[in-house]
Amino acid sequence: MRRTLYLGPPSFSGFDGGAGSRYQAKREITSYWYPTWLAQPAAMTPGSKLIDAPPHGLGVDEVLREAAGYELVLIHTSTPSLANDIRCAEAIKEQSAETQVGFLGAHTAVLPEETLRQGACLDFVCRAEFDHTCVELAHGLPMERIAGLSYRRGDGAIVHNEDRPMVTDWDTMPSVLPVYSRDLDIRNYSIGYLLHPYISFYTGRGCPARCSFCLWPQTIGGHRYRAKSPAVVIREMEEGKRLFPIVREWMFDDDTFTADRARAVEIGRGMKALGLTWSCNARAHVDFDTLKDLRDSGLRLLLVGFESGNQAILDRIHKGIRLDMARQFMTNCRKLGIKVHGTFIIGLPIETRETVEETIRFAQELDPHTIQVSIAAPYPGTELYSDAIANGWMQDHAMVAGSGIQTGSLQYPNLSIDEMEEAVARMYSRFYFRFKPIFRIVREMAADRQMLARRLREGQEFFAYLGERRAHRTSRHEGDTHA
Repeated sequence: MRRTLYLGPPSFSGFDGGAGSRYQAKREITSYWYPTWLAQPAAMTPGSKLIDAPPHGLGVDEVLREAAGYELVLIHTSTPSLANDIRCAEAIKEQSAETQVGFLGAHTAVLPEETLRQGACLDFVCRAEFDHTCVELAHGLPMERIAGLSYRRGDGAIVHNEDRPMVTDWDTMPSVLPVYSRDLDIRNYSIGYLLHPYISFYTGRGCPARCSFCLWPQTIGGHRYRAKSPAVVIREMEEGKRLFPIVREWMFDDDTFTADRARAVEIGRGMKALGLTWSCNARAHVDFDTLKDLRDSGLRLLLVGFESGNQAILDRIHKGIRLDMARQFMTNCRKLGIKVHGTFIIGLPIETRETVEETIRFAQELDPHTIQVSIAAPYPGTELYSDAIANGWMQDHAMVAGSGIQTGSLQYPNLSIDEMEEAVARMYSRFYFRFKPIFRIVREMAADRQMLARRLREGQEFFAYLGERRAHRTSRHEGDTHA
């Protein structure tokens, strides 16, 4: 075995680009998802180590000290963070030219040759579902024999090996929780709508939905939901309860945990027996009886993508839900006391000022407990990206500003990038500066001293985020004027 390091590289202050974040960017409040995509191969690689730099406040110098002595370094990258991550890889190679350094992630799965050409320091990149590719690299197999690998030969030529088949038996995949316990400080991970401390992880991969913008199913995970059996998941949760007695909430981060409703219900019953509070991703078509079963099993919160308040946009992105379904779903969740974190996207094809207003009013009508508002991000490998290229919507592919906040990349005939970015701040303000959300926040703060301190900190961060958005738009306008 070669000494192997799995690395979430240093980045912008507060940047959640970790291998688990669906939108790699600095958020409206400090948020960090767990490095799930790195932790899985790390759990399969004896003697390896996982470093997730941003949540632990590690800069390049600290990472270089940690990386000394490792023979193989595998770095998670993304489209927004690629240039930054290449700089980190260059620093590692400068420190030790013998260390093999490669990238993995959705970006490399879709653009392996382009990534290798842009990162001249890289020895290889891993494509598609890369867990066993990483393990074979750690075992020292010759690169030409490793499926799912693209690499740079000694003469500089780039070679693409055959694709690696996806894992079909997920019960054979080891738990990531011992890796979390060994290598991560879980107190450094927080999400505004989850109890703290929390833990998130996958019990399977793939999503049967066909949303045109969604990154993981179209690049790595596929559209078939391949998942661990309930018995295996519950055994992992028993181990997790022993390893992490301070955890207040467990988040099943599968793209759509409720895709197999019978399985979700069975796992929920196991969670109830363990006395654990949990949350998961769901779509807005889960029926009342299933919701009730999940609620009775300790489900506290659902993370649901509503995306838009315009039905034509939902149909165009193949969301597979109707506005009336979303309304009924929220009615059911409210009746059952299940909290909902609703996610919305500004800038889906083809947004207008009028459809933005419909989405803002729809979010207010649904009134989920909390919301996230993102700008449509055309990641390579997605249908949204292909449509943007074909229709000439792509204006800028940076995806993040110099501060790390998400920026617009698409522009439509009746809606500019500037208007989309302004709409994000406006939607947050119009949703939260109402009596109901304010009352919910005040009630939470009054009931829990930890929540009091947390919400006060998040309030400061939220207003600072709105200020960063204004400053970014001003800076861009000044740059356009000078140009």
